[in-house]
Parts: sequence; structure tokens; C-alpha cells
Amino acid sequence: METRVALIGIILQKTESTDKLNAILHHYADYIVSRMGVPYREKEINIMSVAVDAPLDVINAISGKIGKIDGVSVKTIYAQV
Repeated sequence: METRVALIGIILQKTESTDKLNAILHHYADYIVSRMGVPYREKEINIMSVAVDAPLDVINAISGKIGKIDGVSVKTIYAQV
């Protein structure tokens, strides 16, 4: 199956949503190439980037599920590869 490389940008504004976010990422761990999170304490948010290599429908599922979490914003960009 053809895969795409994408970067999922996540901003977590409610720390109580962390468990839900981590559960989703854990479920799709086989597709994750890298994951980086940075706490921005001055603004009381966390900024994450997750690089994935997965079929398009899987990337859309990950982004869609993350986007439904309260207090979380998500955007996905795709590589031209």
C-alpha cells in the first residue's frame, strides 16, 4: 500500500487531555517516524510535532481523532514525496 510522509502539528491547551492524545499516538505508533514535544510554560501550552509515514487514510484518521479532543488544535502538512 502506498504511504505518504506527513507532519502533524499539535497544540495542546488543556493538560487534562494529554492521556487521550497519548492513547491515540500509541495506537498508531507503527506509523510514527518521530515525535517531539515542547512545553511553552509562559503561554501554558504544549507544542508537538509528529512525523508519520502512513497511508493517507491512516494520516487522516490520526488527525481527525486528535482534532476531536477538547483543548487540542491540529494541522497536517504533506511532503511532496
